[in-house]
Amino acid sequence: MRPSKRQITLIALGVIAIVLVVVMTYALPSAVDWHTAFRPAALAVLRGKSPYSVYGYFNAPWALLPLLPLAILPEEVGRALLVVISLAVLAYTAHKMGAKPTSVILLLLSPPAMHGLLHGNIDWLAAFGFILPPQIGMFFISVKPQIGIAVGIYWVIEAWRESRWRGVWRVLAPISIAFVLSFLLFGLWPLRFERELSLWWNASLWPASLPVGLALMVLAIRKREMNFAIGASPCFAPYILLHSWIGALFAIIKAEWELFAVVLGLWGVVILRAIA
Repeated sequence: MRPSKRQITLIALGVIAIVLVVVMTYALPSAVDWHTAFRPAALAVLRGKSPYSVYGYFNAPWALLPLLPLAILPEEVGRALLVVISLAVLAYTAHKMGAKPTSVILLLLSPPAMHGLLHGNIDWLAAFGFILPPQIGMFFISVKPQIGIAVGIYWVIEAWRESRWRGVWRVLAPISIAFVLSFLLFGLWPLRFERELSLWWNASLWPASLPVGLALMVLAIRKREMNFAIGASPCFAPYILLHSWIGALFAIIKAEWELFAVVLGLWGVVILRAIA
């Protein structure tokens, strides 16, 4: 029996992924976020310790769950696998949101994507939440509120429109319970973000971005279009790095020329800063 086209495609992608992992294991430089924060925090959990005993880890504790299998591998192998998974999830999320192949390539080659891959960050995990049912997606976008906070608000408003309090409870109950349990276990870990606000690498436009975020949020509610909320999220964030701006790119993922203009402009900024 001859394999189907789908099976051939999956096999080809699997082979490509294996080759990429092998090559990147030896070729990639060390990733600062993977080396100093995510991998040590995941190993701390496996040893029965708090992930917040690791300086530099500020995210929700459940963000570490998909990273645990990678953390037990040699650091270079886990880091290479993280890059491949990041690329795959970003591409799949963009595809499910209606992106054409050109837009997927533009997204993966954008400065925010490259920045996240080089640093070993997990913005892809938050972006994946965009295509999940709200009650599950809440866990993903809460990993990086600067990517998805406005989306969470949008989901709650949509739930109210459809089912009133029952709908809101269905969306918020699981994540609310998870937050309460995490506070009991680890204390008020979100307060750790405060000391990051003044760091020089903070790429937030807050508070000047607030009016833009509010306008996009109102537009999302009026038009019942989540993409506007995706674009609003970074505008509400007092702390956001370059790689987390990839969330905003998903707001225009179906508009090829607009996405091209943004990616080109971002590379222009990167080049100008490098020259300066």
